[in-house]
Amino acid sequence: MKLIKFLLIILFFSSFNVFADINLEFEKWKKNFKIIALNNNISEDTFELVMSNTKFLPNVIKYDRFQPEFYEDTKTYINKRTSNKKVIKGTNFYNQNLNLIKSIEEKFSIEKELLLSLMGIETNFGTYVGKMDILSSLATLSFDKRRSEFFTKELLILLDLIENKQVDYETLYGSWAGAFGFFQFMPSTMMNYAIDYDENGSINLKSNIDAYASAANYLNQIGWLSNQPCFYRINLSNEIPKKYLNVSAKKLHNKMELKYFKNFIINAENIDPKYDKLETAIITPDKDIIPDADTLNPAFIVFDNYEIILQWNRSLRFALAVCTLKDKFKNEIQ
Repeated sequence: MKLIKFLLIILFFSSFNVFADINLEFEKWKKNFKIIALNNNISEDTFELVMSNTKFLPNVIKYDRFQPEFYEDTKTYINKRTSNKKVIKGTNFYNQNLNLIKSIEEKFSIEKELLLSLMGIETNFGTYVGKMDILSSLATLSFDKRRSEFFTKELLILLDLIENKQVDYETLYGSWAGAFGFFQFMPSTMMNYAIDYDENGSINLKSNIDAYASAANYLNQIGWLSNQPCFYRINLSNEIPKKYLNVSAKKLHNKMELKYFKNFIINAENIDPKYDKLETAIITPDKDIIPDADTLNPAFIVFDNYEIILQWNRSLRFALAVCTLKDKFKNEIQ
């Protein structure tokens, strides 16, 4: 018993020392980052105001290493995010915001079902936008070496938005990854696509008006094609050359016209022949993530709109869930 207590004491102090060391390293990083920020036209006043209280958040690193996109099988991932409960909640939200949603659909040519789906999956229709300090989250991920370059750029963009009074830094609470608002925009997305749709002088992505218009503008600008397909679930024959199977969301490769791939699709009769000349790709999202997953199952044929959703979030499963929930809303709302 005494030995166990002794070992626990050693473990406690060693963990404490490691955490203290990380905090010291983080403060050193912050001093170096200040030089970078000032060289990128961030004033010292702004930097001190918003960065002086930022902290290293160990949970952010834990979340980054253990995202559901990297361990849940496709069926589980999609079912969790497209439940009947989600559809009912989304339908109620739609009925309460009917005029706004229809007007934005018409102005930006983005289906209301898609906007509902994205808002539902990202924040459960604005009921869960995240409570983490975004500045500390981005600083933690910038300090961490895994994706430091990407998050350093995002943090600099956010500081620029604050510098130019486009964003109120006191409202910046959101996801562990630094995303903000009802549609979880990263700073670069906020800078490029967010809109002051109600023309009140500021952009508020926790307002239905600005958030919905900004999401629709984003999708419109990156090329979403209304009333075009997203994906079909397919059964592949064993003759399909393995080079056509995509297991990563980074860049879909070996795309072909649908009519070519139909030669290897057992249930090809379920796919509308009017899409035969569209460029498509095949994804098998479980193969490289789920232990002992079947090489050819599940499999999906995906179209350009699917890749648009990948620009929103680089996850094969996320894009499948969005399009699945979109189709469910299409059967429920008018």
